[in-house]
Amino acid sequence: MPRSERSPLLLAGLLATVGAAHFAAPSRFDAIVPRSLPGTPRSWTYASGAAELALAAGLALPGTRKAAALATAAFFVGVFPANVKMAADWRHRPTPQKAAAFGRLPLQVPLVLWARGVARNAQGRS
Repeated sequence: MPRSERSPLLLAGLLATVGAAHFAAPSRFDAIVPRSLPGTPRSWTYASGAAELALAAGLALPGTRKAAALATAAFFVGVFPANVKMAADWRHRPTPQKAAAFGRLPLQVPLVLWARGVARNAQGRS
């Protein structure tokens, strides 16, 4: 399988894994839902997990890959406030946890770029 075909499937796998984790261990995700959002943190946890599973499915299928990849890039931007909240909440934790929380912040940039690259590569096949 060419690398350009593996990339969307790897991204789909990442999203599917994290999406499933939202349902398997929701309390871990509830804790990082920004308080300013309406509704309960659990509702947002389940909604974002379902969105990640839907995006994963869209990325896995060539016919929906471009649209799903663009939506994935937007999703990664949209969840950034949760990562900021996590970093702020964890700033007094032990160094390894604090490093993980702050390390997630710049990780969003390559994830957005990866999703945009998948969209760009899918352009000719849509």
